[in-house]
Amino acid sequence: MNTVSIILVNYNGADVLINCLNSLEKFIPKDNCEIILVDNNSQDNSVCMIADKFPNIKLIKLPENVGFGAGNNAGAKVAKGEFLFLLNTDIILKSNILSHLIELMSANLDVGVIGTKLLFPDGSFQISFSPKIGIKGEIEAKKIHKNAQNKNKLNIIEHNFKDIKEVDIVVGAAFFIRTNLFNLLGGFDEKFFMYFEESDLCQRVRNAGYKILYTPHVSIIHIRGHSVKKISNKMAVEYRRSQIYYYYKHLPMWEILMLKIYLLFKFLYEYFKTSNPYSWEIIKLVFMYK
Repeated sequence: MNTVSIILVNYNGADVLINCLNSLEKFIPKDNCEIILVDNNSQDNSVCMIADKFPNIKLIKLPENVGFGAGNNAGAKVAKGEFLFLLNTDIILKSNILSHLIELMSANLDVGVIGTKLLFPDGSFQISFSPKIGIKGEIEAKKIHKNAQNKNKLNIIEHNFKDIKEVDIVVGAAFFIRTNLFNLLGGFDEKFFMYFEESDLCQRVRNAGYKILYTPHVSIIHIRGHSVKKISNKMAVEYRRSQIYYYYKHLPMWEILMLKIYLLFKFLYEYFKTSNPYSWEIIKLVFMYK
């Protein structure tokens, strides 16, 4: 059995994928690891490039774009590793980080998920953890990301996370999880096409009695946002759809109502100010979602 199965989900990512795969080829040991790439029906030259330059990668070609969670689920179904390491295709490894992750997980049987330190391409610190989703948690997360825009405040955040720490959520860009736990929980909820799927899985991991750790002792470069840059308006609607679904799934009615009131006023204002049709789509979501 391979100790670790690395799973990447690709959609039209040829321009970043080659650097990602080259870094995996350079730093990941082949004797106890497999790399599985799930392609969500890319229309660029991703699949041909993988077959030509990386023939040892296990390639799964899906007939349509099923999203991040469902794509990872498809990879997990064929994975043979004791652990799954879910990576975005816009990441670049700087070293072999697997030994640390395996040792940390093996030494802490109550830990189900580990997230690594993420860095921007210029080496600056990137937020890769979040408080529990909810009205309070989202306010806290917004404050963290606002502070991250200030260099001095970002340095303070990085200093506060200089040691291994238990957190509520780690982002899906670098998500290390026990395979048996992932399978026990049924993997990602495929009703999340994109956004909130890792938050949902982290919540279910905690519900199952496992901890989630953030470790700064290994780091990965993450370009961030590559897959959604060209379709930001559509993804804004998808973000809100996933957010509302998460609230219905995990939170009490009073928080659902507070979220809907907030979204209604926010996007009514935006719609009348800009006439953006995507604002109207979100307004319809607020009224029609059940």
